Amino acid sequence: MAGLDESPFRLMADFMRRSGKDLERLMTVPAALGRDLRAEIGETPFEIVYEEDRIRLKHYTPLGKRRIATPLLLVYALINRETMLDLQPDRSVIRGLLEGGAEVYMIDWGTPARKDRFLTIDDHVNGYMDRVVEFIRRRHDIPKVNLMGVCIGGTFSVMYAALHPAKVRNLITSVSPVQFDTDKGLLHLWMKNFNADGLIDACGNIPGDFLNFGFLLLNPARLVIEKYKNFVDNIEDIPFVENFLRMEKWIFDSPDVPAETFRQYVKDCYQENLLIQNRMKLNGKRIDLRRITMPVLNFYGRYDHLVPPEACAPLIEKIGSRDGENVCLDTGHIGIYVSSRAQKEFAPRITRWLSERDGKEKAKSRKSAGPKR
Repeated sequence: MAGLDESPFRLMADFMRRSGKDLERLMTVPAALGRDLRAEIGETPFEIVYEEDRIRLKHYTPLGKRRIATPLLLVYALINRETMLDLQPDRSVIRGLLEGGAEVYMIDWGTPARKDRFLTIDDHVNGYMDRVVEFIRRRHDIPKVNLMGVCIGGTFSVMYAALHPAKVRNLITSVSPVQFDTDKGLLHLWMKNFNADGLIDACGNIPGDFLNFGFLLLNPARLVIEKYKNFVDNIEDIPFVENFLRMEKWIFDSPDVPAETFRQYVKDCYQENLLIQNRMKLNGKRIDLRRITMPVLNFYGRYDHLVPPEACAPLIEKIGSRDGENVCLDTGHIGIYVSSRAQKEFAPRITRWLSERDGKEKAKSRKSAGPKR
């Protein structure tokens, strides 16, 4: 064997040694998961103040002094749960907004039943959302609400603000697609030729598990292999394991999506790109983004693989408002809500932005009222 290159043998030995260690670590997982772990999500106290069909409206009161007079309505996506915004106490967008002095309402879309198959985007935007807004307006005796939407919920909020501008004081969007004709995200490429009709004929409402599987396929190396390898590598780190379990609980608690809403979203948005062209209609009413004249703050993630910046940024140049701002954060689609770095910037920036405009609105109202006699 003299003179034989032994590097392949050394590599094989190293591989076997690492595999042995990985196997030993893997065998500790059942015992590690049997420890007393805390993996609860959505723990910030709230009350249910409105219910209709499958939806509920959560109400949160400010933690400390209320600094923003106008209540903020949060509209999450129909995919996954709104509990992402309240994952744990130290990584909670909800808590950050409350600590910033906001009074918050948030829609819980619930779980669609078979009877919800024929609900359209119009039923969600001009139906449920509008009735929730009306409830908040009556409850607080105010003409307008602050509106914030996340992902598809942000797209719905853009539609709502364009159709009901007199009811929205300020609009905030977060990783919300409006420009669907882009090749920067694999999801956008897939959806261009996606057969929504065939899937709906087979399934009715779109299964949440099917959508989750599709999202994992967008980047399986990172979202499956790397993720679970990191979990095993950090199995002795209790805070890491608890954070991991919270994310897993959220990811795999995915409600179905009403069939007709999914069909319209795929065809009108992803395949026809009607929204950004001011050509999309809900129940015969055209959505004209130029009617969005209220202040708009538009967040997106630089490394978002689901909704790339190119799908979000064009909103500001298409609206009629003179007070519009894009904010690009160095994070991904979910990191914008759960990363410790984003936590320090995201919610505080929202509450500062709302406080500034809330004050301007009150001053404007006093000026228009004129001097007292």
